[in-house]
Formats: sequence, C-alpha cells, structure tokens
Amino acid sequence: MKSTNSVFTGLPTTVFEAMSRLAMEHGAINLGQGFPDVDGPEDVRAQAASALMTGPNQYPPMLGLPELRQAVADSNKRFYDLDIDWQREVLVTSGATEALADCLMALVEPGDEVILIEPLYDCYLPLVKRAGATPVRLRVTPPEWKFDLDAFEAAITPATKAILINNPMNPAAKVFSEEELAGIAKLCVAHDLYAICDEVYEHIIFDGAKHRPLMAFDGMRERAVRIGSAGKTFSLTGWKVGYITATPALLDPIAKAHQFVTFTTAPNLQKAVAYGLTKGDAYYEELAGELQAKRDRLADGLARLGFAVLPCEGTYFVTCDASGILPGLDDVEMCRRLTVEAGVTAVPVSAFYGDDAPACFIRFCFCKRDEVLDEAVARLGRWIRGEVPDVVAG
Repeated sequence: MKSTNSVFTGLPTTVFEAMSRLAMEHGAINLGQGFPDVDGPEDVRAQAASALMTGPNQYPPMLGLPELRQAVADSNKRFYDLDIDWQREVLVTSGATEALADCLMALVEPGDEVILIEPLYDCYLPLVKRAGATPVRLRVTPPEWKFDLDAFEAAITPATKAILINNPMNPAAKVFSEEELAGIAKLCVAHDLYAICDEVYEHIIFDGAKHRPLMAFDGMRERAVRIGSAGKTFSLTGWKVGYITATPALLDPIAKAHQFVTFTTAPNLQKAVAYGLTKGDAYYEELAGELQAKRDRLADGLARLGFAVLPCEGTYFVTCDASGILPGLDDVEMCRRLTVEAGVTAVPVSAFYGDDAPACFIRFCFCKRDEVLDEAVARLGRWIRGEVPDVVAG
C-alpha cells in the first residue's frame, strides 16, 4: 500500500485523551482537560433552542450569519476600540481550531517559516507542518514565562512568514505584557510578518488586568489575524463557534480555505452567540471574577499541600512544580501516579513542547465546580499523608 500523509500517520493520541482514559479507568477527578463541568448561560442556550425550532436550519451564509458578524465587529469596538467592517473583515468558523487551520492554509506555503512559542497548544505543530511550512520554536520558560524579544528577532529569517501567538496563553496561563506585545508588533512590522493571534481566552484574565489584542498595536491592523471563541467566552465548548477578524486582503484567502473545510456553522448556535456577545459588562466581569475565585481556591489548596504553584494571569489552568511532592520523577510519570494512586488527573506540561521540555511541571484545570476542586485537593491531601482514596481503594 502507498503511504498515507506523513504528518498525521502515526501521530500519537493526545495527552488529553490518554490522561482522560486513565482517569476514567481509575475513577479519578479529571483536572486535565480544559472545559467547564457546567453549561454556560441559560439565556444564551435558550436562544439556541428557540432558533433551532423556529429555523431556518439550512445552510447559513459561508462567512457567517450577518447578526453574528456584526456582533463580533461591535465587540471589537466595545472592548478594544477597533473599527471593524463586519461585512468584509469578520468570518465565523466551526471553532477556533478550524480558524487556525484556515489561517495557516491560507497564509503560508511550503518553504515558509512560522514562529511558534512553547509551551504551545497541541494542534499548532501538526497544522503548521501540514500547511507545508517549517515551525521555528521559541519558548517561554517557567516560572517567569518571560518572552525573549532578542531571541524572537534572532529567529527571523528571510523565509519567516508569520508568528503564531496564543494570548492569554495555554498552558502557561501567561498574559503577554504591554512591552512584550509592543516588541512583537515592532518586529512584525520591521520584517513584514503576519501575526496569527489565538485570543480565545480574551475575557478570562485576572486581577483587574485587561486584554489588549496585538491587532491594536501600531502597524498591526493590516497584518494581524485575531481569533476568538464563543466556547471559552460563554463556557459552551461543545458548540464549536469561533470567529476571525482580519483585514480584507487577509480574510479573503482565509474565507476560501474555510469554504472548503467546513463551509459554515450551525445557524441556531450562531444566532445564540450573536445574542451572547451583546450581554452587559456585568456578565464579562462575573466570568473573569468567578474563574479567578476558582483559580485561587485550587491554587491555595495545592500550595498548602506543598506544590510549588506558578503565577496564573488568565485562562483555565494553573501550573505547578511537583518535584517537591514527587521527587525523581518526570512529569508524565507524576501525572500517572497522581491519577492511579491519588485519584486526581493533571497533564504533563512537557506535552506542550516539541522536545527538550522541562520535566517537573504539571497543569491542573480549575474551571470546575467548587465541590469538585475541593474533593480533588482533599484526595491529594489524603494521598500525601499516605491514606488511600476510597475511589482508588474500591
């Protein structure tokens, strides 16, 4: 038989799937995968249910329903003072991952280089490779997670086409500073680079900080592509509704890629998301506030147990150095031991690097009900004290 595609053939099961299977096998609390364990706002869900029953349920426009594209443009103005033409600069996709695939297929070609920042979301590397481009990996390193602008400049070659930046950043829970973003923007302009900006956690930032898109910096309006996600903004990850904002010259080829990938997205979900984006400031403040409280609840509990908890500025995730709890083990074995013996599942941060990763950091997800977080901390405490959790013992 002839060979299949080299990028995807033999690609291992993701660490999220592997750890989730192990969690199910051992009855562990799964704090590995990043999704809430309760559904999002009832009024938004009611809009989707009503639209489903009243219809129409046929193909919506390829670019997305006008009301959702208008709502995305209005949100850009409302939150970031960006003037967006909803008819020419907004595209609705079936989730942010599809949006990333569309952008890479449309903007890069074989021979191009794309700069990525580790630790990185797991789809970035295979999507860049499948687009025919060469990934060039930089990194931010725990515990400071500082981005080295000099290293970024040194990595740029005549073949560099784009940088893909995740801000706020999964799994590091880093929010790029104003200085870092300004430096990235300056280098993108100087070297004529595109910036593909995965900003799905834009409304999940803590301690009073506010998101600022890279698109809002000098020179970036025409070269940045901004990706958002209703799944993160409304805690409805299963809906898979994303949106891209970009200048017409960039959105046109991206829309062509989208046309031949999914073509469109469920119309009732689009209508509901359009409604959700008009919700008042109180909703967005409560979203960040409730998740900040969950961050503190889990982080404080882990710190009391002896985990070295790293700063968390946004997203759903808190990272810990677990070497004081599990000395001599790498992070994969740490997570396996915690799942099997303590009944709590995390994911190894090394899974978010291409190679040569730090080996003592693990990531917990805190967008869960308070009682679930409390039980996870209690199980870890019993295990550290040498007690066997009932769920594992049984």
